[in-house]
Amino acid sequence: MTSSPQTASYRLAFDPADLEPEFMPARVSIVVPSRNEEQSIGDVLAHVRRLTDDLIVVDGHSSDATVTIAESYGARVIQDNGRGKGDAVRVGLAAARHPITVLIDADGSHDPRDIPKLVAPIAAGEADLVMGSRMLGGSDELFGTLSEATRMFGQLIISLSINYRFGVRLTDYENGFRAIRTDVGLAIGLKSNIATIEQEMAMKCLKYGYRVAERPTHEYRRQGGVSKINVLQVGHLFVLSLISGLIGPRRARPLDCPTAPVELPALPAQVSPTAA
Repeated sequence: MTSSPQTASYRLAFDPADLEPEFMPARVSIVVPSRNEEQSIGDVLAHVRRLTDDLIVVDGHSSDATVTIAESYGARVIQDNGRGKGDAVRVGLAAARHPITVLIDADGSHDPRDIPKLVAPIAAGEADLVMGSRMLGGSDELFGTLSEATRMFGQLIISLSINYRFGVRLTDYENGFRAIRTDVGLAIGLKSNIATIEQEMAMKCLKYGYRVAERPTHEYRRQGGVSKINVLQVGHLFVLSLISGLIGPRRARPLDCPTAPVELPALPAQVSPTAA
């Protein structure tokens, strides 16, 4: 039995009206990678669509009602190439219409109210990539089981390795909740097909000399469906991606970093959902 926007089990603990468009520091595209997330995607889209006129769901060939629900909320639905989340991120960046792209998961684990603070440093010309940090904002998923503890330990090793390699002090490279300059996301040559896309994005930005920042964001437990990541099956791929990103010299930036506030059009006071 499939869910609908009215019967989806996931409910964020605040009213969509709490997200006012005027809180946004700039106009953004919002990309939601998704595959078989019918239980949660409707409520995620009900909230984030208030913050954008370019709402994109990149669907991984779902076999449930994900696409139907996304279209009912006015999202522009694009099918990925069936290779995984990294592929979906690249497809979403290529489709984005605005200078800043926000990436948010479809499982309800991210709080849409955090989006403005991820966007603000980019809009101010102070950063090119801003990652949400669960180490600073807390997580309901990193401590409860042996699998979650293993995942957290691996993330700490990854963070330490990247920090010492590039001389930074950031805390969470694996969170899919982030904002990036769209042109930078397209220029750095992302290759990962799975969830290693997040650490690859950060390492390539650092390697090219782009400014990477983070802001506290809280991670909730997914509100439906099942995780697409099995640490035991793909852990070695994260290690290989890490080694690949750490080796080699820094490179010349393919694009300049603005040092003044980016000239971005303001979001209109009233935002209509994107036409399906």
